[in-house]
Amino acid sequence: MALLRSLSSQRTAISLVYGRNSSKSSNSVAAAACRSYHQRGNRSSATCGDGAAPESASGINGARYLHSGNRPLQASTLVQPDLVAGDAVKRTAKQCSSQEQNPSPAGSPQRDPLDVTFNDPIAAFKSKTTGELMRAYLVYMICSSEKLVEHNMTLLKLARNLLGQRLFVLLMKSSFYGHFVAGENRHTIVPALERLRSFGVKPILDYSVEEDISQEEAEKREVESSVSSAGDRKEEGSMPQYHVDKSFADRRYKVSSARTYFYLNEATCERNMEIFIKCLEAVSGATFGTGITAIKLTALGRPQLLLQLSEVIMRTRKYMEDMVGGQGNVLTHHKTIKDLEKYYATLGDNKDVKEFLNNVTSDKEGILHLFPWSGIVDEDSQLSDTFRVPDPQTGQMRRLISQIPPKEEEMFRNMIRRLNTIVKAAADLDVRIMVDAEQTYFQPAISRITLEMMRKYNKDKAIVFNTYQCYLRETFREVNTDLEQAKRQNFYFGAKLVRGAYMDQERDRAKSLGYPDPVNPTFEATTEMYHKTLSECLRRIKLMKDCDDDARKIGIMVASHNEDTVRFAIQQMKEIGISPEDKVICFGQLLGMCDYITFPLGQAGYSAYKYIPYGPVEEVLPYLSRRAQENKGVLKKIKKEKRLLLSEIRRRLLRGQLFYKPKGNYVPI
Repeated sequence: MALLRSLSSQRTAISLVYGRNSSKSSNSVAAAACRSYHQRGNRSSATCGDGAAPESASGINGARYLHSGNRPLQASTLVQPDLVAGDAVKRTAKQCSSQEQNPSPAGSPQRDPLDVTFNDPIAAFKSKTTGELMRAYLVYMICSSEKLVEHNMTLLKLARNLLGQRLFVLLMKSSFYGHFVAGENRHTIVPALERLRSFGVKPILDYSVEEDISQEEAEKREVESSVSSAGDRKEEGSMPQYHVDKSFADRRYKVSSARTYFYLNEATCERNMEIFIKCLEAVSGATFGTGITAIKLTALGRPQLLLQLSEVIMRTRKYMEDMVGGQGNVLTHHKTIKDLEKYYATLGDNKDVKEFLNNVTSDKEGILHLFPWSGIVDEDSQLSDTFRVPDPQTGQMRRLISQIPPKEEEMFRNMIRRLNTIVKAAADLDVRIMVDAEQTYFQPAISRITLEMMRKYNKDKAIVFNTYQCYLRETFREVNTDLEQAKRQNFYFGAKLVRGAYMDQERDRAKSLGYPDPVNPTFEATTEMYHKTLSECLRRIKLMKDCDDDARKIGIMVASHNEDTVRFAIQQMKEIGISPEDKVICFGQLLGMCDYITFPLGQAGYSAYKYIPYGPVEEVLPYLSRRAQENKGVLKKIKKEKRLLLSEIRRRLLRGQLFYKPKGNYVPI
């Protein structure tokens, strides 16, 4: 009855959006930009996860229109008259009639106008049955209850014990599991992927099975796998944040939205590799080369190795700062080999220094890397021998990494071999790999390894994508530096921009261990960082377009559930003349969250993705628990989604469409 009362009183807002046409840069400005931008060859047609061309080469011509009328879509002025659901239906029906009288040219994919206020319930939920809408509303109602969410894992386990396995699985499939998870294995998820595709949305596949282990067990595993058998020696110059601390060894602490792997042994890492490859095969078989698989490096190797490599990277930066002054990594200092030779001139004819200088990576613009980083992805590098620098006073070579025992060197090579195997499989299957971001004490190593994989595999198109967390203070600088590396070393750059998953944990750990807080101070500062970073990527894309270079050498995923950020991206694309058909910007949201953003984007011809979890019901309970926790934290989004769900349910009931069957005719861009 409560649901019916809500249905009868529900009203929905349909918003009109107007604006002004974007202006073109003058020829003189474009020419000047071209002169300053280094030209590159190697044209290709794939980035942002879109390896294959769509079935039709036709795109969207001319202005876009809204559901509510034939006015050009522009995003500078918002006019929002309140309309009841019935008025929205009349407008949509009128539009459908107009489309029938003026059908799309033969072979053109279906495209809908986009309401950038994301208030159109028909566009949001036309891919769902009425039963699925009711299930979604029920799930969101439960997620709105703090007590239920707080004890959700206990309640799930209790229900499993009381109902038995069969009834419990049935209950989950009709509620949380059915809403947030696509299916149990790579075969049963195919219908869900095909339906997504028919409504213009592509998948990022993630096998979401996690071990349900205690905090005590998690801490034990993490400490054991984060300390070398040679001991955790904090030598002079070592950095505390890159050493394990038992208080934060359970990396699930205050984290609701990121999957966590705890190292057990090399065999589990091999199994994880095989699972990731099966994900690639599933994506390849159901998405025609437009899908993505998400992976985590902590699933593929011992965390101690990532900690040590991260510390090397940060100590290298400190070495450069001490040597030439200023902050930032090697590339940002714009020093040349000659500058280093002058710096070491007082050391005389030192054989070790000469050998060190011979291994420095540089180009005509200056030094790129102090070490031959390309070696770390070739499976035969020795970390202990690679990361050594001359002491500026004595000329003796000193290590920036603790001596690593041979067995652990082998573990590192195994981790790189697993990643190489996964990325090569992705390249062969024409599927993209998205390497997820993790904690800041792992991230320098993860980003460095991922960039080397880009350099190795992203020669003709973007196969490998890195992830950048915009709640971090250094994100803009890191992305800018990595873009510069891609330009100077001539590989395709792929990036997923997210706000981030570890904020509370990072702040607590920094305070406890006594190092600077890496997180932006406010939500607004994080939004500013996100928009600033995205704008820089778009600026570089436009430079390449103006220079007649291949703009697809930069591919960006706007992975955000924030409407303002999505609107910002769309408006920026329009203002600088980047169209969806350029396939350089795509959008991504989680399955079961913010459908009112993802589906209208996909149906309007933008490159849109859903992050698709799958796995056996009982083994994804930790994932379901996190989804419930995360939804509790975004009550504002839930409120809007509930309102739009009720509006669409009410509309279908009033129009006798209770048994509506979704049938899409869209082609993902």
